[in-house]
Amino acid sequence: MIQRMLAGGLVAGFAAGLFAALLHFAFIQELILVGEQYETGAIIHFAETGDSTASHDHAPGEDDEHAHGDSGAEGSAFARNALTVLFTGLIYAAYGLILVAGFALAEHFGRRVEASHGVLWGIAGFASLQLAPAMGLPPELPGTIAAELIQRQVWWLGTILATGAGLALLAFGRGLLPAVIAGALLAAPHVIGAPHPDQYWGVAPPEVGAEFAARVLGVGLAAWAALGWLAARLWSAQS
Repeated sequence: MIQRMLAGGLVAGFAAGLFAALLHFAFIQELILVGEQYETGAIIHFAETGDSTASHDHAPGEDDEHAHGDSGAEGSAFARNALTVLFTGLIYAAYGLILVAGFALAEHFGRRVEASHGVLWGIAGFASLQLAPAMGLPPELPGTIAAELIQRQVWWLGTILATGAGLALLAFGRGLLPAVIAGALLAAPHVIGAPHPDQYWGVAPPEVGAEFAARVLGVGLAAWAALGWLAARLWSAQS
């Protein structure tokens, strides 16, 4: 069982992580680079200058010098991209282990997981670990402001646990009581509310931040669906 979990979780997770990294470079990285330029002051939102090409007119990826980081060196850009691929692969490998642990727990209670169920499991993982937390703490673009880190981490972890438990009760519970408890668990983190700063003074344009958050969630959904599908196929193939 342990070998089955490790093989399915790690292989599926790392493969999904490579897919997520590819989507990251295609849809997200250019926005991060733009956010970093606002954060460092290289470009300024609504800068009032005499130049007709005001700095807030910068388009994502327009400035090739900044697109390679502060040093502008190709080696630095390559190292950054390589680390992005590595850490994304490791993160999704951990997600894969969590997912196949859920498969094992479901089978322990008599619910066999087939390959056709994988995408639904992946979407449930996305909802628990990314979508529900993002309803209170959306993905943060560099140059934006957020509440204290410890407060955000506590709320984020509580939201993940409550959402995961609520979805599990909805999927596997029987009767009215599990459904009521599931609804309470799903709603509780948002009734409590995520921590937010007393005021906002971020330097990144909200338009860029909104696009960044939307793209992060879109990439997360695609990667989690791929993870669930692949993990379930490997899991069922070894049964």
